[in-house]
Amino acid sequence: MRFLPEPSKPDGAASRLPGRAVLLCNLGTPDAADAPALRRYLAEFLSDPRVVEIPRWLWWPILHGVVLRTRPAKSAAKYARIWSPDGSPLAVWTDKQARLLEGYLGQRGQRVAVRPAMRYGQPSIAGVLSELKAGGASRILVLPLYPQYCAATTASVADAVAAWSQRTRALPELRFVNGYHDDAGYIDALAKRVSDHWMKHGRGERLVMSFHGMPARTRELGDPYHGACHETARLLAERLSMKPGQWSVTFQSRFGAAKWLEPATEATLRALASEGVTRVDVICPGFTADCLETLEEIALEARAAFLAAGGKAFHYIDCLNDQHEWMVALASIALRHLQGWE
Repeated sequence: MRFLPEPSKPDGAASRLPGRAVLLCNLGTPDAADAPALRRYLAEFLSDPRVVEIPRWLWWPILHGVVLRTRPAKSAAKYARIWSPDGSPLAVWTDKQARLLEGYLGQRGQRVAVRPAMRYGQPSIAGVLSELKAGGASRILVLPLYPQYCAATTASVADAVAAWSQRTRALPELRFVNGYHDDAGYIDALAKRVSDHWMKHGRGERLVMSFHGMPARTRELGDPYHGACHETARLLAERLSMKPGQWSVTFQSRFGAAKWLEPATEATLRALASEGVTRVDVICPGFTADCLETLEEIALEARAAFLAAGGKAFHYIDCLNDQHEWMVALASIALRHLQGWE
């Protein structure tokens, strides 16, 4: 195995990063809303065995012979609906969260470099780790922006860090945050987001908490994700003093023919409309930054499905994004895991 060349030491103290750093990781995004960019992105994303748990010999012909020939153009059209002048919303928000987190840590007297990285696409985890190491960071906290642990997301970040480590001769110290689905600050930030929306727009008959879906088989095999989502929802409902029947947990973003976690978000919304529910409020607690799955799949597609089924009003509640309470909570999570690294 060839190791990456060791970087030369930075010239002068001014050019050096703090010894401690946070690698703030999100899922990833294409670099443009067009078919070629989506083909590159999907090829990397769907090649991850953590994401698609199908034997390579069976999955590879499907991926390269069917999926990557048909899906990029369809996905590009969806991205084009939510693409901002600054680029992908997920990239924009993740970059802003990293800058804010560094500032919030600084306000607490902690000199820590914070850099965003994507599991798929750019900036890559390996590339940012190398930049941090070259800049002088010797202790790096890997902090995924996934509150609920899942093998397909959190563990995949660890895989990418491990792959970089295998090619690195002089390793920095590394720590990982597995999840924070029940963190009080995170729950409070979600509750503040919902209550602020209700104060401004009134309250719907049902609060739907939509989480990213996973194949049902992953739950049967012991992945704790499903339970973590329900625990987050329960804590949020308690924090909002909601009664049973006033809120629901659903799962979105189904892909492929396998059975996925249920109930499905869109099917639930159609059923609520047919039952006479006229207004729903929908929040996506598992997404800490607005992205394709929230802005297009929920705010546009799910809205259309609810209204077409007879619903009258659909309110999408923004992700935490750059909310002050969320940044305070994220800084507290980082500080807990940075303890002892001075």
